[in-house]
Amino acid sequence: MSNRKLIAAGTHFEKIFGYSRAVRTGPCVTVAGCTASAPEGPVGGDDIVAQTAECLRRVQGALEEAGASLADVVRTRFYVTDISELEAIGRVHLDYFAEILPASTIVEVSALAHPSLLVEVEADAYLEN
Repeated sequence: MSNRKLIAAGTHFEKIFGYSRAVRTGPCVTVAGCTASAPEGPVGGDDIVAQTAECLRRVQGALEEAGASLADVVRTRFYVTDISELEAIGRVHLDYFAEILPASTIVEVSALAHPSLLVEVEADAYLEN
C-alpha cells in the first residue's frame, strides 16, 4: 500500500513482537496499545492516574507523528488491571477528551505485559481532510 505510513516508538516490544506504534492508512490512524512502560519502571510508578496520563501522552505523540491530533480520535479502548479505578481513569480521559467525546471502552484484564503496568490505551482516529 503506497498510502500506508508506519509510526514506530522504538520500544523493545515493537522489536520482539513485530508491530508499529501506529499505522495511518488514508484518513484512518490506529494507535496500538500504549502503556507507561519505561526501562526503570513505569512512568508514574504504581499510580494508575499517572500511568493513564502517560499512556494518553504517548497516544497523542503517535497521533501527531501520523499527522493527526486528539481532536481526530473517534474511539479509545482502556485495558486495566483494576476496574475499581474506573472513575479515576475516567477523569484523566475527560482531561484529554472533554470536547471530543470519542466512543470509549474500558475492560478489566488479569494482567498486562509486565506486572507493574496497570493500564493500556488504544485509540482510533479519522481525519476529515
